[in-house]
Amino acid sequence: MRQHLAAHLTRLWRYGMVLSRNRDIAEDLVQSTCVRALEKSAQFSPGTRIDRWLFTILHSIWVNDLRAQAVRQGQGFVESDTLLEVVSESHDENRVQYQQIMQQVCHLPEAQRNTVFLVYVEGFTYQEAAHTLSVPIGTVMSRLAAARATLANAVSSKEQGQ
Repeated sequence: MRQHLAAHLTRLWRYGMVLSRNRDIAEDLVQSTCVRALEKSAQFSPGTRIDRWLFTILHSIWVNDLRAQAVRQGQGFVESDTLLEVVSESHDENRVQYQQIMQQVCHLPEAQRNTVFLVYVEGFTYQEAAHTLSVPIGTVMSRLAAARATLANAVSSKEQGQ
């Protein structure tokens, strides 16, 4: 179990950054997730995907923290450069394109941003994302459609402005 946790720490931290937009809070979320996963390891079903289980735990902790401490909402914006730190080194052109996309994604409403991250960055199926976010699959589909429309409008506006 501990080896599996270590393999997923970077992904968990990145999701913590997407949720909280704050480096310290993301680190706290990952630490809490690891502790909770170890405490509840008997609840993990062998043969299922541990990454999905860990993401669900992290999301649950985040939601519970928001309910307990509304102060956490909106405590700082994480520049897309910070998110780039966890992405493996790539060509400069790809980094610039990634940075531009992440800036647009970071401006999406929180629910859309979280859904986009789980489906398009982490590769969750719609059903897995729905389970992680505790919403119906139709809500995931709706959020993704709205996010795609918003991002398409942003690209269209940028192209017309050039």
